[in-house]
Amino acid sequence: MAAAPDPTATVTEIEGRRLRLTHLDRVYYPGTGWTKAAALEYYLRIAPLLLPHLAGRPASFLRFPEGVTGERFWAKRVPPGAPDWLTTLDVEHREETLRHVVVADLPTLLWAANLGALEIHVPQWQHTRAEHDRLIVDLDPGPGTTIVDCCAVALLARRELAADGLRAWPKTSGGKGLHLLVPLRPVPERAAADYARRLAARLRAHRPDLVVDRMDRSLRTGRVFVDWSQNSSAKTTAAPYSLRAGPQPAVSAPLTWTAVRNCRRPEDLWLTPEQVLARPRDPMAGLPAPAEAGELPRRDFAGGRGTA
Repeated sequence: MAAAPDPTATVTEIEGRRLRLTHLDRVYYPGTGWTKAAALEYYLRIAPLLLPHLAGRPASFLRFPEGVTGERFWAKRVPPGAPDWLTTLDVEHREETLRHVVVADLPTLLWAANLGALEIHVPQWQHTRAEHDRLIVDLDPGPGTTIVDCCAVALLARRELAADGLRAWPKTSGGKGLHLLVPLRPVPERAAADYARRLAARLRAHRPDLVVDRMDRSLRTGRVFVDWSQNSSAKTTAAPYSLRAGPQPAVSAPLTWTAVRNCRRPEDLWLTPEQVLARPRDPMAGLPAPAEAGELPRRDFAGGRGTA
């Protein structure tokens, strides 16, 4: 049986690429009535700030074709019927090589969003997983803690990173936690992961009452987990400005350090897509700039170019 016609479908041309956008009135966030059209509008408007953080990075999409209360699934390979103008990158995984989409331009971004790709996740490397050009400090609040506690750890991490000549940019995870992104001169995966592990241990040594750096979940109550393992080549995190699924529309929102320092309640850092779009400037404007890339301390190159 043929599919029923979609009265909301529209064909548009974006930067010379023809896109057919469908089911624009579909409610993606039932808690607020936020629709697919609103998600597309958000990605259209945020694209100038988002795209630099996606350049050269193979994307993994978390798709919600029916909205956040419907089926969700990861999409890592280029789907059948995808346009031939997409930029792609072959990535070796444990048992196979997958051809990923690289979100290189606005048409690709809107093509993915039209497929229900609410969330866009990328690794900490560009073009080749042998060289990491970014470090992530992933702060995950355990039971009894909130993003307010993550902010305290983030400020401590900022100080420790600065002591090593590295600059960090904060953002919300889009959920309960906080991410710090640190641009690097390209280094092997092992060097990035080893540095992240040592940094986590330093933070725990400074605040054993607040920080845990071990995977054991039984240790996390009342503490913030510094998940250094997110610096594995195989792992991805939500890109800055990516939408996040939840009861309400959420964003993995870049922050100023002033906002982190002044946070007193979780609500202080909860930003809707509309609030993010209304901000007068981009807190992460300098992150993708090559001039901002720092060099890891030389001790973290011990062991050569193996993987962590």
